[in-house]
Order: sequence, then C-alpha cells, then structure tokens
Amino acid sequence: MSATTSLKVLSQREDRYVEGHRLCAGCAEPIIARQVLMATDKPVVVSNATGCFEVSSSIYPFTSWNVPWIHSAFENAPATISGVEAAYLALKRKGLIKDEMRFVAFGGDGASYDIGLQSLSGAIERGHHFLYVCLNNEAYMNTGIQRSGATSRGAQTTTCPAGTCVPGKKEFPKNLTKIIIAHDLPYAAQASPHNFKDLIEKAAKGLEADGPSFMNIIAPCPRGWRFDSAKTIEMSKLAVDTCMWPLYEFELGEWRLTADSKRIAEGTKKKLPISEWLKSQGRFSHLSNEKWAYVAEEIQANVDKQWKELLHLCKA
Repeated sequence: MSATTSLKVLSQREDRYVEGHRLCAGCAEPIIARQVLMATDKPVVVSNATGCFEVSSSIYPFTSWNVPWIHSAFENAPATISGVEAAYLALKRKGLIKDEMRFVAFGGDGASYDIGLQSLSGAIERGHHFLYVCLNNEAYMNTGIQRSGATSRGAQTTTCPAGTCVPGKKEFPKNLTKIIIAHDLPYAAQASPHNFKDLIEKAAKGLEADGPSFMNIIAPCPRGWRFDSAKTIEMSKLAVDTCMWPLYEFELGEWRLTADSKRIAEGTKKKLPISEWLKSQGRFSHLSNEKWAYVAEEIQANVDKQWKELLHLCKA
C-alpha cells in the first residue's frame, strides 16, 4: 500500500464530503467523492454540474460539502472551475494567496458525455490545472432515467424502453475516456469505487498532474439499474471483472492496466462473461428473452473487442 492510500494517513484526513445529503440509499456517488477528495491534503475548490449529486448535496440551507463549492449548470462545470483556477493564479502572482490549491469538477455522464463535452474539451485544450471527475451512472438519473451517451447497449430507460420491437437502447456507449485521451492531456484514468486504493492513487496523480486531468468512474445506480441497494460495491466490482469497465490509466503518453484489470490480463484473475453483468440488473432483464439473445451476444462481442484493443494499447 502506497503512502497515498495508507489507512493511517487517510484516517487522519478531514472528511470533505459529509453526512446530510439526500442521495438514494446505495448511491455510489458520495463514496466516490469521499475517495477522490481524500487524495490530497491541500485546499480544494469544487465545481459541481447540475445532476443527482448536486441537488442532493445542497438542499438549502444545508450542504454536505466541507470545501468551497460552486453549483454550475449541466453544461459548464469545466468552464466554471477554469475561471476559478485562472483567478487563483492571478491572485497568487500578486502575492495575495500563498497556499498551494487544487481544483476539482464533478459531473454525471449526462454532463460529461453529452451536454458538457464541449466545455470539458475546451478546458482541457486550454491547459487549465484541474481534475475532472465523471460520475458515470450511465443515464440522466436525476431527471427520470433517460438514456445518455454512456448508457449501455440493451439497457432499458424511460426514453429507450424495451418492448416487442426495440430491445432497449440500440447503440453502444461512446468511449469518453479515449476521447479525452485524444486531447493528449497529462493524465486520465478509469476507476471503480470497489477498489479504493486504485481510485485514490489515480486521483492523487490527477490532482498533482502538470495540467488538466480526467477520471471516468463507474457509479452504479440502484434506482436506474434496478438492483438491491446493498450491492453497489458488488456491482462496481462485477463491472470490472467482466471487463465491461476496465481499470487503466494514461500517464504522459503511456497506457497502463491497473489493479483487477492488470491481474485479468496477466491470467491471475478470471474474466467473467458479460452475462453475469446483465443478469444482475433489472434494466437488462428483457435480454433473457430468446428474442433478444442476439443483443447480449453483441454486447459480449463489443466488450471483447474493446478489451483486446486496450490490451494492445497497454502492451499487455
């Protein structure tokens, strides 16, 4: 265990996301936020896009944020934190601020994959020093479980319902992590809350990167995915074990598998079939119908293809 994830060190750090939020039982988002904010002992400013995480943590006159926090619109959290970082640098040049500070933006997959992609791309291209964290629960959960660019093929949502003619969402999700890596930024990674050591170490790298950084973190949603709220961490682990959500990082041009995914590539851990992932969630229950069996097969084929491409990139 590195110094970054030493339990002794982490236990002595102030909790920067505290109790009192109204997020659903079993929501992965507060777990992820705590882990990310544990990754540094420096002062942090947070920008938060509109979504489940924002509305549930800031019900006036209460807040669960124990750091300076700004509510941004769905589409502009990266622009907001860019402005904060620019103001900080100006004040530092004038000698009005001495502290070394860090800047984090949180957004859901709707704000990251879709509505706010332009803002995110622009902030990264301009080179602002901040960590962007995508809380990926694979749909617009806050507004009624509508499909997003992150929603899995075959998943049932309110805007792509499964029926006799359509097997849920028809498209595969876009690969946002690769899109961001194409910006050639200093650091990007995928993580999962079930492996807190891997997640916190990646957040620490992102926060200390010499430029913009990005983390795409799987955030199981009991309400939208339809599974028992006690199984959130189990669901996170299953996403990784099926290679539906591989753990890896891109650091200064080098791709690396990490943690569970590295062990799968090395053959010391078993890669589970995607059927284990599909049968664990009510949003995929219709795929058990023989009529839609081909959809499950296509999902497995796509996972295998993406995994093979990732192994090549990581030279594994």
